[in-house]
Amino acid sequence: MPAKKKKKSGKLAKMTEEERIAYEDQKRLAEEEMRKKKEDMLAQFMKDKLTKEEKASKFNLNKLNHQWRNIMREAKSRELKKDIEILSQTFERVVDRKDAVIKSLAKDIMEAEEQYSMALRSHLQNVDNLIGLQRQRLGKAKHEYTDELNIIMEEFDSEREMLVEQHTQEMTDIDDILFAMDQNFQEGENEAKSEFQSMRDEIKNKNLEEKHALRVVLESKVDDLWQQFRQALQNYNETTEERKTAFETLKAKDEKSAREIELQMRKLQRISDQISSLKLKMSNNSKECEERNRSLKEEQLKMLAHFQDLKAQMNKLRDAERDKLTKLTLESNAAIKELKRQKEKAEQIMRLAEMCRKLETEEEKVLPFYASSLTAEEVEDVDAAILEPPSEPLALVIHEYSSLENFWKRHNKVLLDKLALDKEKQTLVQENQQLRTLLKQYLDGISVNDEILSQVNPLFIVNNKTNVKLNVPVVDPRVRRPPPQTVVEAAHIVKHILPS
Repeated sequence: MPAKKKKKSGKLAKMTEEERIAYEDQKRLAEEEMRKKKEDMLAQFMKDKLTKEEKASKFNLNKLNHQWRNIMREAKSRELKKDIEILSQTFERVVDRKDAVIKSLAKDIMEAEEQYSMALRSHLQNVDNLIGLQRQRLGKAKHEYTDELNIIMEEFDSEREMLVEQHTQEMTDIDDILFAMDQNFQEGENEAKSEFQSMRDEIKNKNLEEKHALRVVLESKVDDLWQQFRQALQNYNETTEERKTAFETLKAKDEKSAREIELQMRKLQRISDQISSLKLKMSNNSKECEERNRSLKEEQLKMLAHFQDLKAQMNKLRDAERDKLTKLTLESNAAIKELKRQKEKAEQIMRLAEMCRKLETEEEKVLPFYASSLTAEEVEDVDAAILEPPSEPLALVIHEYSSLENFWKRHNKVLLDKLALDKEKQTLVQENQQLRTLLKQYLDGISVNDEILSQVNPLFIVNNKTNVKLNVPVVDPRVRRPPPQTVVEAAHIVKHILPS
C-alpha cells in the first residue's frame, strides 16, 4: 500500500494542475460509479433477500396453518366423539324411556281390556237377569190376562143368557098386548061402521028432501046471482088483473116455499132422529163417563196419596242432597285451596328446577340419574318385588307413587352431592384453619418483639428440624409448591427451531 501511494503521489507530482484536476474528477466519478454499483448490488441483494424472506414466511405460515389445522381437526374430532358418545347415551336413555312408556301403555291396554271384558261379562249377566225377570213378568201378566179373560167371558155368557131370556119374555108380552089391541080395534071399527051407515042413510034422506025444497028457491036466486056474478066477475077481472098476475107469482113462490119447507121438515125430522139417537148415545156415554169419572176419581185419590208420599220422599232426598251439596261445596273449596297451594308449591319447584337446570353440568344434563350399584340378581329381585301385588296399605300407596321414581333418584343424587360438598367444605375449613395457623406461626417467626422472642421460634431449624410441632407436614401435596413448568411460545418455535 505505501508503494502504491508513493507511485500515485509520484504520478500526481508529474502531472500538471489541469491533469491533476481531471484525474481527480475522473477518480471521483469512478468512485461515485462504484458507490452506485455497490448501492444497486445492495438493493438487489436486499430485494432478493426480501423475496426469500417472503417465500419463507409464506411457507412457514402455510406449514403453521397446516399443523394448526391438524391440531384443530384432532381437537374437533375428540369433541365430536365426545358429543357422539353423549348423544348416543342420550338416545339410549330416550329409547329406554320410550320402551318403558310403551310397556306401561301396553300394560294399561291389557288392564283396560281385562276391565272391558269384566264389564262386558257383568253387562251380559245383568242383561240375562233382566231378560229372565221380563220373561217372568210376561208369564205372570199372561197368566193374569187369561184368568181375567176367562172371568170376563163367564160374566159375558151369563149376562148374555140373562138378556136373551129377558128379551124373549118381553117379546111374548108385546105379542099378547098387540093381539089384545088388534081385537079391541076390530070391535070398535065394526061398531063405528054400523053407526056411520045408519047416520049416513038418515042424513042422505034428509038432504034429498031439503035439496028438492031448496032447488026451486035457489034456481031463481042462482039466476039472479049468476047475472050479478057475471057482472061482478067482469068488474073483478077488470080491476084485479094486476093482482092476479101478482097472485100467480106469489103462488109460484108459495109452491117453491112449500117444497123448501117440506125439505126442511124432512131435514128437521132427520135431525130430530139424529138428536134422539145422540141423546140416547149421550145418556149411555154419560153413564159410561160417570163410571169412568168415578174410577178416575178413585185413581186420582190414589195418585194424590202416592204423589204426597213421593213428595215427602223427594223433600227428604232434597234435604239430603242439599246437605251433600253443602258438604261437597265446603270440601271442593278446601280442595281448591289445597290445589292452589299445591300449584304454588309446584310452580316454586318448577322455578327452582329451572334455576338448578341452568347450574347443571353437561354430564348432569346428559346423565341426570346415578348409575345403579346393584348387581343383576339384586335388580331382578327388586323387579320381582315390584311386580308382586301389595299386601299392606303403605305398599299400595308406594305403588301409586312409582312414577316419581326418577324424581327421587335425582333428589337422592342431589342429596349425595350436597353431603359430599358439605364434607369437602368441612375438610377445606379444617385445611384453611391449619394454613392460617401455619401463616400465623410464620409471621410470628419473622416478627421481632418481646412476646414472640419469649416463645419458641418456628423458623429456628437445626439439622432440618424445627422446635415447633407443625400441624401439616411440608411434604403434603396440598401444601407443597408445584414444580415449575417451562412454557415455550409457538412464535419462538417457528422462528428458531422449525426449518425455513
